[in-house]
Amino acid sequence: MSEPLTLGDLIARHHAGAREISSRDYSLRLADFADLSPFGPERARFAGRSVVLAVGDMAKAAAALIDLDGLAARIFLAPPGFAPEHLAHAAQALEADAVVYEDAAPFAAEVALPVRVPMRPRGQYIAPRMTEWALPTSGTSGPPKLAIHTLQTLAGALGPTPHQEWATFYDIRRYGGLQIFLRALAGSGSLRVSSPDEPMEAFLTRLGALSVTHVTGTPTHWRKALIAGAAKLIAPQYVRLSGEIADDAALSGLAAAFPNARIEHAYASTEAGVVFGVADGRAGFPAEWLDRRGDVEMRLADGALHVRSPRRALRLIGAQGPLVDGDGFLDTGDMVEIRGDRCYFQGRRGGIINVGGAKVHPEEVEAVLNALPGVRAARVFAKASPIMGALVAAEIVLDEPALASREREREIVSAARARLPSHMAPTRVSFVSELPMTSAGKLKRHE
Repeated sequence: MSEPLTLGDLIARHHAGAREISSRDYSLRLADFADLSPFGPERARFAGRSVVLAVGDMAKAAAALIDLDGLAARIFLAPPGFAPEHLAHAAQALEADAVVYEDAAPFAAEVALPVRVPMRPRGQYIAPRMTEWALPTSGTSGPPKLAIHTLQTLAGALGPTPHQEWATFYDIRRYGGLQIFLRALAGSGSLRVSSPDEPMEAFLTRLGALSVTHVTGTPTHWRKALIAGAAKLIAPQYVRLSGEIADDAALSGLAAAFPNARIEHAYASTEAGVVFGVADGRAGFPAEWLDRRGDVEMRLADGALHVRSPRRALRLIGAQGPLVDGDGFLDTGDMVEIRGDRCYFQGRRGGIINVGGAKVHPEEVEAVLNALPGVRAARVFAKASPIMGALVAAEIVLDEPALASREREREIVSAARARLPSHMAPTRVSFVSELPMTSAGKLKRHE
């Protein structure tokens, strides 16, 4: 029986050489993992354990992930900003008996070790095992559900690639960032990640100096970079958007900022895995893809996208009911509308604003506002109304902030009403210098 695939195997696909994972504060040579460990010889104490990874610095988290995969029975990737009560709930649900920390252990466990860089000799050889990866799902209220993957499901979309120097705005403990982490390990280049509290301009300056070729983030990450003027600090060959709906304004803005780059927006989720990428410069995806047959298949049911894929999570912990239906399709909860030969994402099923009984997807309104002249970015949210239940409101970042005025507000409201049904048009617009962002890099819709 062959040994299970591990992160060490991904690294070994190409000569490690000078390849590295680096943040602002730390640099890890991939070649060192053959003999060194961030836990030293004590790493053996994690063998067969269910381990919670609760580390702040992303480079240190990467070191722990590489060393624990194939050693631990399960790894829970606690993302930054994860609430302590949710961490305790996840640890209990996963029967965690070990924890990796940076400064102080967040809870008592049979094994609790800090991650140390520089690394030390790793000690005795331990035959690799299949490790489960537990990732919290996003967009839930209360304790998040936990999606269980293996490296095989996580790496299902990886294939041979030319040399690529990767960087990402994402945190590698979230699904989008984890995919880039795996791509970098399986490739022939390095990976650059941000450090806690590192300003975006400083991060992009560092990426520019390192001649990064491939950069990924959410549309909100990229809009923030464009608004700040920091995008000019890099000259990538490839720009990828995922995690949120990529509208035409975001795609055209990136095409203008990076005229020599391939711009691609991808659809993936923690539960469904990587589903597809679109590189034709248009929002949405071709409707004919719903009829494609292969490893990954899609269909619409009651307006929602359903996916059947070997890359999906194996199961969900904390969910009510099965992960997939009787045909093996997973309900993503993402609503899709077919217009002509194109499918367009409308938003999440649970993110609807109810205006007097009429449904409004904030993302659809944002796409219209983002396309208006002079608008750099918009955030749409619900405003309580004693009569209608809720009304649509918007915050907007202008290309030229000095032009903010009541007259400009009226112009935008009028333009939106001319393009949208009356119940979808914002009744109130305010101008802001930046839009709030979650720790996952997405537009923050709830306070």
